[in-house]
Amino acid sequence: MATKSKAYNDAAAKIDEGRYYTPLDAIRLAQTTSPTKFDASVEVAMRLGVDPRQADQMVRGTVNLPNGTGKTARVIVFATGPQAEAALAAGADEVGDDDLIEKVAGGWTDFDAAVAAPNLMGKVGKLGRVLGPRGLMPNPKTGTVTMDTAKAVSDIKGGKIEFRVDRAANLHFIIGKVSFSDAQLTENYVAALEEILRLKPSSSKGRYISKITVSTTMGPGVPVDVNRTRNLLEDTDEAA
Repeated sequence: MATKSKAYNDAAAKIDEGRYYTPLDAIRLAQTTSPTKFDASVEVAMRLGVDPRQADQMVRGTVNLPNGTGKTARVIVFATGPQAEAALAAGADEVGDDDLIEKVAGGWTDFDAAVAAPNLMGKVGKLGRVLGPRGLMPNPKTGTVTMDTAKAVSDIKGGKIEFRVDRAANLHFIIGKVSFSDAQLTENYVAALEEILRLKPSSSKGRYISKITVSTTMGPGVPVDVNRTRNLLEDTDEAA
């Protein structure tokens, strides 16, 4: 078992055991307890009351964070002709067809998102073993298989994130950096939460969101009150 660092333990000691914080308070506490010297990412983990083995309970989607993620995503695009030119103009990091497909097939995955023009998906589909496990496979449901490659690149570069429930019914996604203001992080949290709530499967019974934790890179998790879904920018527990 890995031993926690002194910085981690000192940070964890500031979290009240048994307390569930409002989203705003949890974000503030996560910021102040970040044990790293670099500008860490702020992440959210959710446990959903769904059965991912059932196709109609697979929660997957995208959301444009109003304040971005704090980092510039590396985006590749599988396209040719005008769509390739548009993707490059929009800031794609690499664009290609057979050559790029061969490169990825060889195991290269040094990018954060992949976009594909529809006419190349027959070839790109063969990359499922490489891209699928990493959540990088282009998909029309998330806007990454599209004729408008420029828009897809711009959206991703501008702070669009993708989330997908895993086999254990957990969701993980980033809402920004520690250097963001607490209001910016909370606004991003609200945007993601609203989209996840909108995607609740009709077949899901009981409590939909059973657990939420906010944390920073290498930092302890701060438990969030799952019942707080409105007025999240209000200053704290008194608003509950």
